[in-house]
Amino acid sequence: MSEVIIGEGESFEAALRRFNKKIQQAGILAEARRREFYERPAARRKRKEAKRR
Repeated sequence: MSEVIIGEGESFEAALRRFNKKIQQAGILAEARRREFYERPAARRKRKEAKRR
């Protein structure tokens, strides 16, 4: 779980930007989007094979 501690004198917007950057770098949002719907194992293999090409 990513967390950001707001420093003294730091605005909420700045902390939110730092949090979003951490989430982006960790790949959490991309992983959540990928797992949003069930993907059949055959479709997963097909997608991975197409990615390798």
